[in-house]
Amino acid sequence: MGAGGRMSVSTNKDEKEAIQRVPYAKPPFTLSQIKKAIPPHCFQRSVIRSFSYVVYDFIIAFLLYHVATTYFSLLPQPLSYIAWAIYGVVQGCVLTGVWVIAHECGHHAFSDYQWLDDTVGLILHSFLLVPYFSWKYSHRRHHSNTGSLERDEVFVPKPKSKLAWFSKYINNPPGRVLTLAVTLLLGWPLYLAFNVSGRYYERFACHFDPYGPIYNDRERLQIYISDVGILAVTYGLFRLAAAKGITYLICVYGVPLLVVNAFLVLITYLQHTHPSLPHYDSSEWDWLRGALATVDRDYGILNKVFHNITDTHVAHHLFSNMPHYHAMEATKAIKPVLQEYYQFDGTPFIKAMWREAKECIYVEPDEGAPNKGVFWYGNKI
Repeated sequence: MGAGGRMSVSTNKDEKEAIQRVPYAKPPFTLSQIKKAIPPHCFQRSVIRSFSYVVYDFIIAFLLYHVATTYFSLLPQPLSYIAWAIYGVVQGCVLTGVWVIAHECGHHAFSDYQWLDDTVGLILHSFLLVPYFSWKYSHRRHHSNTGSLERDEVFVPKPKSKLAWFSKYINNPPGRVLTLAVTLLLGWPLYLAFNVSGRYYERFACHFDPYGPIYNDRERLQIYISDVGILAVTYGLFRLAAAKGITYLICVYGVPLLVVNAFLVLITYLQHTHPSLPHYDSSEWDWLRGALATVDRDYGILNKVFHNITDTHVAHHLFSNMPHYHAMEATKAIKPVLQEYYQFDGTPFIKAMWREAKECIYVEPDEGAPNKGVFWYGNKI
């Protein structure tokens, strides 16, 4: 399979089909032709419907919180530990759905009013310790440069020649377990604070720095606003810990937030890391091919919990201001137009995470290929 050698994956037929390379030539269709295939109502945003998802998620979150804080103390000690662990995972999944709605606000997909989208997004993302405007702007640049090795903003793969010296020592099962654990637990805060896994900048880049290279002069005031939102929530958490205790804070908020962070990294990683997907340098990249260099995944029941950000991501990259509640209908509509350019992988996400960590180590062009600007994943170190 090109520069990466033969993929050592399951022989399951569906999985073998899923990792076949997607076309990398310029598509025989345009963005306007794709859009014409989608029913016009899919682009209509409803304030009431959008808020209904916010209300629904917070009702579920509050019910989980109420049950945990009211009844878990009545359980015998070993069972209470298990109950709190289950609460942390389930609550984290629900709050990931809240994060997705805030993400929609950043794309102006929540309502027809930019001020409302930014207000709701700032509140929801700050609650989850995400700097709303800071991430909104860097994420917008990700959407503008998806698949570009020079300008994409997150999970930018390295060419084989630029792998770290220790890569060959962790390219084994224990090394992959360690790498995945660190990535899932710390990847999100490291990205926000130090731009880890992000694009190269000539100087230090941080999502909390208004004068960092990620942002331009028109955006700096809003980065300050994002920081104020984070500081306000942090102060509220400090007061909560002082009143209820640090253990209480960790159980009801800290563990669910860790689960949110892990899912954000996992979802983003699996959407843009796949044996079938190309990356492009500046000699080959264009916006449409880059937007198509992503994959829809199946997370089972979590697809609904995460408001289908997982299994409609291709449509989202093509039309990011489309509300999530129309994305499934839009995805079905665009498949006949995209044909082989549409990529879906139904591999269970835990199995897919392990496979991609094993197979997608670096990118490089195929040997002898005429298109030296098209890069594919490989794993032969």
